[in-house]
Amino acid sequence: MTDRPASWRMPPPKQMEKMAVALDRQPRPAPGLAPNDNLPPEYWQALLEASFAEPSSPGPEASGRLRRLSQIPQHILRVGCRRCGRIVEIQKVDAARLYGADAIWKDVGHRLLDNTCTQRTGRHEEDGCWPTFDRS
Repeated sequence: MTDRPASWRMPPPKQMEKMAVALDRQPRPAPGLAPNDNLPPEYWQALLEASFAEPSSPGPEASGRLRRLSQIPQHILRVGCRRCGRIVEIQKVDAARLYGADAIWKDVGHRLLDNTCTQRTGRHEEDGCWPTFDRS
């Protein structure tokens, strides 16, 4: 048997909520998001500010997307879209002639994909392709 007095019992739910408020706790946790709910803006901002989202300077293993066209050793430049699976290739000489030797490969790749993009929704945030820069 237990050492509890016979008068001991669990407090009713209302009294438990009052005790939780008195201890500066939330009486019940906020309900989670449903699978089809939009994520809060704080979530997206945290992703954008994360260190892995976009490195500030290219490391030794960078694919060259932050380099100028004149600094890239490959002769064929390739950019693909993660959204529609399309791949666009251009010779470095042609890219330099069209966009300038000092143009950054990331910007050139975006332009190449956006000029022929088929994924148009009408919303600026959702339009366009999602580039991935391949080494060739």
